[in-house]
Amino acid sequence: MTEVLLEGVAFGESPRWHDGRLWFADWLAHEIVAVSPAGEREVVFRAGFPTMPMCFDFLGGQPVIVSSSDGLLLRLSESGLTTHADLGGTGFNEIVATGAGGCYVNGGGFDLMAGEPYRPGAILFVSPDGAVRPVAEDIAFGNGMALTPDGATLIVAESYANRLTAFSVHPDGGLTDRRVWADLGEGVPDGIALDASGAVWVSDVPHRSCTRVREGGEVLEKLTFDRGCFACALSEDTLYVVVQEWRGLDGVGETAEDRTGQILTHPVSVGRA
Repeated sequence: MTEVLLEGVAFGESPRWHDGRLWFADWLAHEIVAVSPAGEREVVFRAGFPTMPMCFDFLGGQPVIVSSSDGLLLRLSESGLTTHADLGGTGFNEIVATGAGGCYVNGGGFDLMAGEPYRPGAILFVSPDGAVRPVAEDIAFGNGMALTPDGATLIVAESYANRLTAFSVHPDGGLTDRRVWADLGEGVPDGIALDASGAVWVSDVPHRSCTRVREGGEVLEKLTFDRGCFACALSEDTLYVVVQEWRGLDGVGETAEDRTGQILTHPVSVGRA
């Protein structure tokens, strides 16, 4: 049964299960928030920079944050923010950290928030020392990403191509063997979450759904909601889903009345990878 864990979110994105709590970015509130399974909410970080988008993951136990408008990857520690890497542009979107201290960052190739026309994007690899290089091109609006537990495969949601795409990962972070992991038909993938069976939960804003698919595209389960589904994350026994009403960029407001975002929970028999 799907239940509401948290309401009043302005614009939730980038959920991550970490250290017994769900962390997520609230872009319009300029915050990273952690919420317990009991609904106890804590603002962990409040940004002093534009935050559309502001995605993050954990690198060595510390949050690393994509400041898209500045083109920077920032590391958050007890002493504050430091620059981990200069991404060399703007319009970046998602991030996933590797077990070896690197991370992948993707971008749409254009600044959606600034109203720029569509251009294919790329995936960048940021090495542990902060060096940045492109490792995949011609990405049709890269969105959610997930690494398999062995670190051998990177799965990327291509929102504008209605598919999940997989790459083989090399020890130096390079990507090869590009292939369609799942053709989603009319599905528009946003955030994704990989479970322990190797299936992927796929968020979909226009179809107001979160669908569990296996490699090849077979649908195993589908949840539907009364508003757009932007992202999802898994704990050992729960799917966390970020939903909110979507009326286009011009319909995104910052007042209390416009806080239509929710964090939902749904019990699962297969937890996170």
